[in-house]
Amino acid sequence: MTAKRRIWLCADDYGMAPGINVAIRKLILRGRLNATSVMTAAHYLHDDESGDLSLLNAGRPRALLGLHVTLTAPFKPLSNGFTPLREGVFPSNIDMLQLGMRRRIRHAPLYREIVAQIERFFDIFGHAPDYLDGHQHVHIFPVVRDAFLQAVKDKVPQAWVRQCGRPHGAKPVTDVKGFFLDLLSVGMRAKARPLGIAFNPAFNGAYDFTPKADFTRLFPRFLRGMPDGGLIMCHPGFVDAALKRLDSLTDLREREVAFLDSDAFPALLDRHGYELAVPASETVPAA
Repeated sequence: MTAKRRIWLCADDYGMAPGINVAIRKLILRGRLNATSVMTAAHYLHDDESGDLSLLNAGRPRALLGLHVTLTAPFKPLSNGFTPLREGVFPSNIDMLQLGMRRRIRHAPLYREIVAQIERFFDIFGHAPDYLDGHQHVHIFPVVRDAFLQAVKDKVPQAWVRQCGRPHGAKPVTDVKGFFLDLLSVGMRAKARPLGIAFNPAFNGAYDFTPKADFTRLFPRFLRGMPDGGLIMCHPGFVDAALKRLDSLTDLREREVAFLDSDAFPALLDRHGYELAVPASETVPAA
């Protein structure tokens, strides 16, 4: 009998809104997620929200807890003196990408802010994050990735980081978003290796967040060519007033919850020869 390949299914944005937090905890408890990325710069990570998440790992670990480094609007920096700001908050995702590509953002304020978010994670959970990634993939942007990797090496060298390059067998050139993430991830991997920072061997889960997007039909594509230790990103959540104020990705989150919470999801994993990795025995993917 062929052994199943183990993957990490990571829910992003824990802490953004109460409805997201509830959905992620429900899916972890049901064994439908084995990792979640926490936004320490977000609005909804008070004692109850962080404590309830930590309790899910009491007794036996159910999910890796990572840091979702946040450097884009509408969120505010935790550190003093961060620049540039737009009306008191981080620049937009597009602005951050353009600033990085034009080398118009400085390493020092980025480094201080990322360290501040790492330290907030320690304060909240009492331990280091198992891994680190970036909200809206900001951690792989030029210049940002240098500060990001340096902060990881200096503060949490035992953690691994998310790279966003897809498996070799799943790279349709028509997927412009995926192709762009592939290109940015080449630089991320090249800079992580000499620093001794581990990263996931492959990534998938990005798609165009349009009303017609069908997560149920997309998920088999995310599995295509995924090696052992690969990572798939998702964004489950229940829509509430807080989410509507903070993010444009709303109803699609509930569609993701519905699929991941259904009997069809584990059946699909089994049919394709995959299973979720067990956090208690595996915390670092094979890079």
